[in-house]
Amino acid sequence: MKKAKVIDSQGAVKAEIDLPESVFGYPAKGHLVYEAAVNYLANQRRGTASTKTRAEVKGSNRKPWKQKGTGRARAGATRNPLWRKGGTTFGPKPRDYSYSLSKESKRNALRAALSAKQAAGRILILENLALSAPKTKEGASLLKALKVSSALVVDLGANKNLFIALRNIPKVKPVEPSRVNTHDVVGHEWFVAGRDAFTALMERLQ
Repeated sequence: MKKAKVIDSQGAVKAEIDLPESVFGYPAKGHLVYEAAVNYLANQRRGTASTKTRAEVKGSNRKPWKQKGTGRARAGATRNPLWRKGGTTFGPKPRDYSYSLSKESKRNALRAALSAKQAAGRILILENLALSAPKTKEGASLLKALKVSSALVVDLGANKNLFIALRNIPKVKPVEPSRVNTHDVVGHEWFVAGRDAFTALMERLQ
């Protein structure tokens, strides 16, 4: 069985835990990871983009000038899509981009992503992620001590100081175990978790 070291905020080893084979022994399935990541992004889309057709643009239906005799190109309406401030042809309208992916597929994709992170040596499990104050400076100091710049940081929701301290740091995203998804795992260089949060995540995936 694979094992992982539990460290403190300074990198000193405090303990060693077993990694469940059902999660970290899961084979690499790149396409499944891709499908889960695309599904997550699609479900985040608001789909509010909207343009006006020639029927919706403000303006008259009156013919701008007579058909013949002016020397100008013929025109039938000022709302024509060819005209400046005219309507848009085949433009976007509000729509729902979301679609469903089975829970089993999502779980397997997350297992594959975590397994790949572990194989690359990019998982850090900390005994305690508590911070003395909800300050960005505190969060930056923690990441500097761990030598991490891009990370998905997982801890229990009760640790408010950590979430506030990290939320404004670029390339760092603090989340609760229930909110961990494949897109965020593969989108960050490191996976950092508190020991209790890591245990909760493993219970969710087994």
